[in-house]
Amino acid sequence: METALVTGGAGFIGSHLCEELLGRGMKVVCFDNFEENYPKSVKEANIRGLLDDKNFVLVEGDVRKKEDVSGVFRQHKINYVFHIAAKTGVRPSVNDPVSYFGTNVNGTINVLDACVKSKVKKFVFASSSSVYGSARIPFSESGLTVPDSPYGVSKLAAEHICRIYHNLYGIKSVCLRFFTVYGPRGRPDMAPYIFTDRISRQLPVRVFGDGSSMRDYTYVKDAVAGLVKAMEADMGFEVINIGSSKPLKLVDFIGVIEKLLGKKADVAVEGEQPGDMKATYADISKASLLIGFKPSVSVEQGMEEFVKWYRESSSLVV
Repeated sequence: METALVTGGAGFIGSHLCEELLGRGMKVVCFDNFEENYPKSVKEANIRGLLDDKNFVLVEGDVRKKEDVSGVFRQHKINYVFHIAAKTGVRPSVNDPVSYFGTNVNGTINVLDACVKSKVKKFVFASSSSVYGSARIPFSESGLTVPDSPYGVSKLAAEHICRIYHNLYGIKSVCLRFFTVYGPRGRPDMAPYIFTDRISRQLPVRVFGDGSSMRDYTYVKDAVAGLVKAMEADMGFEVINIGSSKPLKLVDFIGVIEKLLGKKADVAVEGEQPGDMKATYADISKASLLIGFKPSVSVEQGMEEFVKWYRESSSLVV
């Protein structure tokens, strides 16, 4: 039985990935520091259904602490690493860039150092569409990367660290640039949750700008499929977009939620926020060619699943 380490495994994407890997007959080591950027109870709920699985191991630790990282590699023979752990969010990074680099860059170095010593088969890194910033759409991996926020810069820097570790030590690495992942267990600090929550409770919805900004929304099951395909693919170092390639205007996304909830949004228009991108739009031709990635869930279908989960679980978030 092969073993996968999932850093940030109790989070949104990480917990879905842990489920998928267990279903594929792998042993999964979930490594998470339960950082309280949102209630710990949310992350605990994410993995509650996995705790009784004999092939699931939960290790509480911090990627910023080298001893925490090296310790989990000493305790377990790790074959594959999915590095999902990160300090997330564009807007907060503007006011606290140091902590973002501490987690997203230094933490990645700590994990890669351990991978070198343990000779892992593959390192899959969760990057972000934020690395593109104000580049021309659709975003192509061969195009410019001009991040508009410290968060985007930290993710781009981590990608380059992955490339360097591949060149120096032969670590096979795939960096997946995710585009606005959403779905059940979605983070409560992201727009899909915030909008659904506020419209459901008939509270004002803050919209920054005129609502014409566009996002390429990616359903979490499609994102997880991309992660697994990256693990299975035979490649040295690659950077690959993972998105739907079907961007949607903010006003239209709100409209999808209104229809699902049967309620009208009370929109409060505010000024644009520093670091926010005007549009994200993934060119996924490389993902299709190299790993056979093909998104299968529309925004309407995905948000229907999210709303269903929200109605069952919203009491977790206070």
